[in-house]
Amino acid sequence: MPPITDPNVLVGLANADDAGVYRISDDLAMVLTADFFTPIVDDPYWFGAIAAANALSDVYAMGGRPLVALNLAALPAGADFYDINKRIMQGGIDKMTEAGVSIIGGHTIKDKEPKFGYAVLGSIHPKMILDNSKANPGDALVLTKPIGTGVISTGIKAGKCSAATAEAFTKSMATLNRRAAEIMLEVGVSTATDITGFGLIGHLHEVLSASKASARLHAQAVPVFEEARTIAGMGMIPGGTRANQKSYDPFVEWSDTVAATERVLMNDAQTSGGLLIFVPRDKKDRLVEALGKENILAAHIGDVLEGAALGAKRIFVEK
Repeated sequence: MPPITDPNVLVGLANADDAGVYRISDDLAMVLTADFFTPIVDDPYWFGAIAAANALSDVYAMGGRPLVALNLAALPAGADFYDINKRIMQGGIDKMTEAGVSIIGGHTIKDKEPKFGYAVLGSIHPKMILDNSKANPGDALVLTKPIGTGVISTGIKAGKCSAATAEAFTKSMATLNRRAAEIMLEVGVSTATDITGFGLIGHLHEVLSASKASARLHAQAVPVFEEARTIAGMGMIPGGTRANQKSYDPFVEWSDTVAATERVLMNDAQTSGGLLIFVPRDKKDRLVEALGKENILAAHIGDVLEGAALGAKRIFVEK
Protein backbone atom coordinates (compact mmCIF):
# COMPACT_ATOMS: atom_id res chain seq x y z
CA MET A 1 0.00 0.00 0.00
CA PRO A 2 1.23 3.55 -0.67
CA PRO A 3 2.38 5.71 2.25
CA ILE A 4 -0.28 7.92 3.82
CA THR A 5 0.50 11.62 3.55
CA ASP A 6 -2.83 13.19 4.53
CA PRO A 7 -2.33 14.72 8.02
CA ASN A 8 -6.00 14.14 8.82
CA VAL A 9 -5.47 10.36 8.77
CA LEU A 10 -4.91 9.86 12.49
CA VAL A 11 -4.81 6.06 12.38
CA GLY A 12 -3.92 4.18 9.22
CA LEU A 13 -2.08 0.98 8.35
CA ALA A 14 1.15 1.48 10.27
CA ASN A 15 0.33 -0.31 13.53
CA ALA A 16 -2.28 -2.89 12.47
CA ASP A 17 -5.00 -1.10 14.43
CA ASP A 18 -8.59 -2.35 14.60
CA ALA A 19 -9.96 0.51 12.48
CA GLY A 20 -8.88 3.62 10.63
CA VAL A 21 -9.52 7.12 11.98
CA TYR A 22 -9.93 10.30 9.96
CA ARG A 23 -10.07 13.79 11.52
CA ILE A 24 -12.98 16.03 10.49
CA SER A 25 -12.31 18.87 12.95
CA ASP A 26 -10.44 19.56 16.18
CA ASP A 27 -13.10 17.76 18.21
CA LEU A 28 -14.49 15.20 15.75
CA ALA A 29 -12.98 12.25 13.91
CA MET A 30 -14.56 9.32 12.09
CA VAL A 31 -13.74 5.65 12.73
CA LEU A 32 -14.00 3.35 9.70
CA THR A 33 -13.85 -0.44 9.46
CA ALA A 34 -15.10 -3.31 7.30
CA ASP A 35 -15.44 -7.02 8.07
CA PHE A 36 -17.22 -9.98 6.48
CA PHE A 37 -16.76 -13.76 6.43
CA THR A 38 -18.23 -17.13 5.54
CA PRO A 39 -20.72 -18.77 7.95
CA ILE A 40 -19.33 -19.53 11.40
CA VAL A 41 -22.59 -21.23 12.49
CA ASP A 42 -25.27 -23.19 10.60
CA ASP A 43 -28.23 -21.04 11.63
CA PRO A 44 -28.54 -18.16 9.10
CA TYR A 45 -30.05 -15.75 11.62
CA TRP A 46 -27.18 -16.15 14.04
CA PHE A 47 -24.67 -15.95 11.21
CA GLY A 48 -26.02 -12.49 10.40
CA ALA A 49 -26.08 -11.41 14.05
CA ILE A 50 -22.51 -12.57 14.67
CA ALA A 51 -21.28 -10.86 11.50
CA ALA A 52 -22.79 -7.59 12.73
CA ALA A 53 -21.38 -7.90 16.25
CA ASN A 54 -17.97 -8.70 14.79
CA ALA A 55 -17.94 -5.68 12.48
CA LEU A 56 -19.06 -3.30 15.23
CA SER A 57 -16.39 -4.57 17.59
CA ASP A 58 -13.55 -2.79 15.78
CA VAL A 59 -15.16 0.58 16.45
CA TYR A 60 -15.73 -0.25 20.12
CA ALA A 61 -12.11 -1.36 20.47
CA MET A 62 -10.90 2.04 19.24
CA GLY A 63 -13.04 3.81 21.84
CA GLY A 64 -15.51 5.01 19.20
CA ARG A 65 -19.28 5.09 18.88
CA PRO A 66 -20.66 3.31 15.78
CA LEU A 67 -23.27 5.34 13.90
CA VAL A 68 -24.14 3.81 10.52
CA ALA A 69 -23.34 0.68 8.54
CA LEU A 70 -23.43 -0.70 5.00
CA ASN A 71 -24.24 -4.35 4.20
CA LEU A 72 -21.50 -6.33 2.46
CA ALA A 73 -23.12 -9.48 1.12
CA ALA A 74 -22.24 -12.27 -1.29
CA LEU A 75 -25.20 -14.67 -1.31
CA PRO A 76 -26.61 -17.57 -3.34
CA ALA A 77 -29.33 -16.54 -5.78
CA GLY A 78 -32.65 -18.19 -6.51
CA ALA A 79 -35.93 -18.90 -4.79
CA ASP A 80 -34.49 -21.79 -2.77
CA PHE A 81 -32.23 -19.37 -0.90
CA TYR A 82 -34.67 -16.49 -0.40
CA ASP A 83 -35.69 -17.40 3.15
CA ILE A 84 -32.10 -18.21 4.16
CA ASN A 85 -30.81 -14.89 2.84
CA LYS A 86 -33.65 -13.05 4.53
CA ARG A 87 -32.76 -14.66 7.87
CA ILE A 88 -29.10 -13.68 7.48
CA MET A 89 -30.12 -10.09 6.82
CA GLN A 90 -32.58 -10.10 9.73
CA GLY A 91 -29.93 -11.30 12.18
CA GLY A 92 -27.73 -8.42 11.15
CA ILE A 93 -30.59 -5.92 11.29
CA ASP A 94 -31.56 -6.96 14.81
CA LYS A 95 -27.99 -6.74 16.10
CA MET A 96 -27.39 -3.34 14.50
CA THR A 97 -30.68 -2.13 15.98
CA GLU A 98 -29.54 -3.33 19.42
CA ALA A 99 -26.36 -1.29 18.92
CA GLY A 100 -28.30 1.81 17.91
CA VAL A 101 -26.76 1.74 14.43
CA SER A 102 -28.67 2.53 11.22
CA ILE A 103 -28.08 0.40 8.12
CA ILE A 104 -28.12 2.93 5.28
CA GLY A 105 -27.32 0.77 2.26
CA GLY A 106 -24.74 -1.69 1.01
CA HIS A 107 -23.88 -3.96 -1.89
CA THR A 108 -24.78 -7.55 -2.74
CA ILE A 109 -23.36 -9.93 -5.34
CA LYS A 110 -24.24 -13.51 -6.26
CA ASP A 111 -22.00 -16.20 -4.80
CA LYS A 112 -22.38 -19.94 -4.26
CA GLU A 113 -20.93 -19.70 -0.73
CA PRO A 114 -22.51 -17.08 1.57
CA LYS A 115 -20.34 -14.24 2.79
CA PHE A 116 -21.75 -11.48 4.95
CA GLY A 117 -20.67 -8.52 7.03
CA TYR A 118 -20.62 -4.74 7.22
CA ALA A 119 -18.65 -1.59 6.67
CA VAL A 120 -19.16 0.56 9.78
CA LEU A 121 -18.70 4.28 10.35
CA GLY A 122 -18.42 5.71 13.86
CA SER A 123 -17.36 8.87 15.65
CA ILE A 124 -14.63 9.63 18.18
CA HIS A 125 -12.82 12.61 19.66
CA PRO A 126 -9.36 12.94 18.08
CA LYS A 127 -7.72 13.00 21.52
CA MET A 128 -9.56 9.94 22.83
CA ILE A 129 -8.46 7.31 20.30
CA LEU A 130 -7.46 3.97 21.84
CA ASP A 131 -4.88 3.03 19.22
CA ASN A 132 -2.30 0.26 19.43
CA SER A 133 0.58 2.54 20.44
CA LYS A 134 -0.77 3.48 23.88
CA ALA A 135 -0.11 0.46 26.12
CA ASN A 136 2.09 1.29 29.12
CA PRO A 137 4.33 -0.83 31.38
CA GLY A 138 2.33 -1.72 34.47
CA ASP A 139 -0.99 -1.95 32.63
CA ALA A 140 -3.11 -4.95 33.61
CA LEU A 141 -4.55 -7.07 30.78
CA VAL A 142 -8.28 -7.75 31.13
CA LEU A 143 -10.16 -10.02 28.70
CA THR A 144 -13.96 -9.89 28.36
CA LYS A 145 -14.87 -13.11 26.48
CA PRO A 146 -13.54 -16.69 26.55
CA ILE A 147 -11.36 -17.88 23.68
CA GLY A 148 -11.59 -21.07 21.63
CA THR A 149 -14.30 -20.22 19.09
CA GLY A 150 -12.19 -21.32 16.12
CA VAL A 151 -11.54 -24.74 17.61
CA ILE A 152 -15.18 -25.08 18.74
CA SER A 153 -16.38 -24.27 15.19
CA THR A 154 -14.15 -27.04 13.83
CA GLY A 155 -15.48 -29.42 16.48
CA ILE A 156 -19.09 -28.63 15.58
CA LYS A 157 -18.43 -29.43 11.92
CA ALA A 158 -16.98 -32.78 12.99
CA GLY A 159 -19.88 -33.55 15.34
CA LYS A 160 -17.61 -33.48 18.39
CA CYS A 161 -19.19 -30.59 20.29
CA SER A 162 -22.09 -30.68 22.77
CA ALA A 163 -25.26 -28.70 22.15
CA ALA A 164 -24.67 -26.70 25.32
CA THR A 165 -21.22 -25.57 24.22
CA ALA A 166 -22.47 -24.79 20.70
CA GLU A 167 -25.18 -22.58 22.22
CA ALA A 168 -22.74 -20.82 24.58
CA PHE A 169 -20.24 -20.24 21.77
CA THR A 170 -22.96 -18.75 19.54
CA LYS A 171 -24.24 -16.47 22.31
CA SER A 172 -20.71 -15.27 23.08
CA MET A 173 -19.96 -14.33 19.47
CA ALA A 174 -23.31 -12.57 19.05
CA THR A 175 -22.85 -10.50 22.22
CA LEU A 176 -21.95 -6.90 21.50
CA ASN A 177 -18.80 -5.44 23.04
CA ARG A 178 -20.76 -2.21 23.40
CA ARG A 179 -21.29 -2.15 27.16
CA ALA A 180 -17.78 -3.40 27.91
CA ALA A 181 -16.45 -0.55 25.78
CA GLU A 182 -18.65 2.01 27.53
CA ILE A 183 -17.44 0.82 30.93
CA MET A 184 -13.77 0.91 29.95
CA LEU A 185 -14.19 4.50 28.73
CA GLU A 186 -15.91 5.46 31.99
CA VAL A 187 -13.07 3.95 34.05
CA GLY A 188 -10.29 5.32 31.84
CA VAL A 189 -7.90 2.86 30.19
CA SER A 190 -4.66 3.05 28.22
CA THR A 191 -5.95 1.25 25.13
CA ALA A 192 -7.80 -1.84 23.91
CA THR A 193 -8.09 -4.27 21.01
CA ASP A 194 -10.63 -6.92 20.08
CA ILE A 195 -9.62 -10.55 19.75
CA THR A 196 -10.47 -11.84 16.28
CA GLY A 197 -8.61 -13.62 13.47
CA PHE A 198 -5.05 -13.34 14.77
CA GLY A 199 -5.98 -14.81 18.14
CA LEU A 200 -5.09 -13.64 21.64
CA ILE A 201 -1.34 -13.86 21.04
CA GLY A 202 -1.47 -12.15 17.66
CA HIS A 203 -3.59 -9.18 18.68
CA LEU A 204 -1.63 -8.73 21.90
CA HIS A 205 1.58 -8.75 19.88
CA GLU A 206 0.24 -6.02 17.57
CA VAL A 207 -0.34 -3.69 20.53
CA LEU A 208 2.95 -4.53 22.23
CA SER A 209 4.89 -3.99 19.02
CA ALA A 210 3.28 -0.59 18.38
CA SER A 211 3.75 0.40 22.04
CA LYS A 212 7.36 -0.90 22.24
CA ALA A 213 6.41 -3.00 25.25
CA SER A 214 6.33 -6.63 26.38
CA ALA A 215 3.89 -8.67 28.45
CA ARG A 216 3.59 -11.62 30.78
CA LEU A 217 0.51 -13.86 30.41
CA HIS A 218 -0.79 -16.44 32.88
CA ALA A 219 -2.24 -19.32 30.85
CA GLN A 220 -4.41 -20.60 33.70
CA ALA A 221 -6.08 -17.20 34.00
CA VAL A 222 -7.14 -17.08 30.33
CA PRO A 223 -10.86 -17.99 30.01
CA VAL A 224 -11.46 -20.80 27.51
CA PHE A 225 -14.50 -22.73 26.33
CA GLU A 226 -13.80 -25.98 28.18
CA GLU A 227 -14.67 -28.28 25.29
CA ALA A 228 -12.19 -26.41 23.12
CA ARG A 229 -9.40 -28.08 25.10
CA THR A 230 -10.80 -31.52 24.34
CA ILE A 231 -11.34 -30.76 20.66
CA ALA A 232 -7.88 -29.24 20.24
CA GLY A 233 -6.45 -32.28 22.01
CA MET A 234 -8.02 -34.43 19.27
CA GLY A 235 -6.01 -32.49 16.69
CA MET A 236 -9.03 -30.61 15.29
CA ILE A 237 -7.25 -27.31 14.78
CA PRO A 238 -8.33 -24.71 12.18
CA GLY A 239 -5.91 -23.68 9.47
CA GLY A 240 -6.03 -20.06 10.65
CA THR A 241 -5.00 -21.11 14.14
CA ARG A 242 -2.03 -23.11 12.82
CA ALA A 243 -1.02 -20.11 10.69
CA ASN A 244 -1.14 -17.88 13.77
CA GLN A 245 1.15 -20.24 15.67
CA LYS A 246 3.67 -20.20 12.84
CA SER A 247 3.54 -16.40 12.54
CA TYR A 248 3.72 -15.45 16.22
CA ASP A 249 5.77 -18.18 17.91
CA PRO A 250 9.04 -16.31 17.15
CA PHE A 251 7.82 -13.52 19.46
CA VAL A 252 6.68 -15.76 22.34
CA GLU A 253 8.65 -17.42 25.12
CA TRP A 254 6.59 -20.33 26.43
CA SER A 255 7.19 -21.77 29.87
CA ASP A 256 7.71 -25.54 29.82
CA THR A 257 4.68 -25.79 32.11
CA VAL A 258 2.29 -24.51 29.39
CA ALA A 259 0.77 -27.50 27.58
CA ALA A 260 0.64 -27.76 23.79
CA THR A 261 -3.16 -27.50 23.86
CA GLU A 262 -3.01 -24.20 25.75
CA ARG A 263 -0.55 -22.87 23.19
CA VAL A 264 -2.96 -23.76 20.40
CA LEU A 265 -5.89 -22.05 22.12
CA MET A 266 -3.99 -18.84 22.82
CA ASN A 267 -3.30 -18.65 19.07
CA ASP A 268 -6.81 -19.75 18.09
CA ALA A 269 -8.34 -17.60 15.35
CA GLN A 270 -11.43 -16.05 16.91
CA THR A 271 -14.64 -14.64 15.48
CA SER A 272 -16.29 -11.76 17.34
CA GLY A 273 -14.14 -12.25 20.43
CA GLY A 274 -13.95 -10.04 23.48
CA LEU A 275 -12.03 -6.88 24.20
CA LEU A 276 -8.48 -7.12 25.51
CA ILE A 277 -8.25 -4.04 27.71
CA PHE A 278 -4.99 -2.43 28.82
CA VAL A 279 -5.86 -0.71 32.08
CA PRO A 280 -3.55 1.15 34.51
CA ARG A 281 -2.98 -1.05 37.54
CA ASP A 282 -4.58 1.43 39.95
CA LYS A 283 -7.81 1.24 37.92
CA LYS A 284 -7.85 -2.52 37.34
CA ASP A 285 -10.04 -3.45 40.33
CA ARG A 286 -12.54 -0.73 39.48
CA LEU A 287 -12.77 -1.98 35.88
CA VAL A 288 -13.17 -5.63 36.90
CA GLU A 289 -15.84 -4.74 39.46
CA ALA A 290 -17.78 -2.54 37.02
CA LEU A 291 -17.76 -5.21 34.31
CA GLY A 292 -18.74 -7.90 36.82
CA LYS A 293 -21.75 -5.90 38.00
CA GLU A 294 -23.16 -6.19 34.48
CA ASN A 295 -22.32 -9.89 34.15
CA ILE A 296 -19.50 -9.20 31.69
CA LEU A 297 -16.49 -11.49 31.98
CA ALA A 298 -13.45 -9.61 33.32
CA ALA A 299 -10.43 -11.92 33.52
CA HIS A 300 -7.09 -10.44 34.59
CA ILE A 301 -4.80 -12.55 32.39
CA GLY A 302 -1.45 -10.76 32.60
CA ASP A 303 0.47 -7.52 32.70
CA VAL A 304 2.45 -5.20 30.42
CA LEU A 305 6.21 -4.97 30.98
CA GLU A 306 9.00 -2.69 29.82
CA GLY A 307 9.90 -3.24 26.19
CA ALA A 308 13.36 -4.67 26.87
CA ALA A 309 12.23 -6.98 29.67
CA LEU A 310 12.18 -10.07 27.45
CA GLY A 311 14.85 -9.19 24.91
CA ALA A 312 13.76 -10.10 21.38
CA LYS A 313 10.58 -11.77 22.66
CA ARG A 314 7.43 -9.69 23.20
CA ILE A 315 5.36 -12.15 25.22
CA PHE A 316 6.22 -14.56 28.03
CA VAL A 317 3.55 -17.15 28.82
CA GLU A 318 3.68 -19.06 32.08
CA LYS A 319 1.24 -21.51 33.61
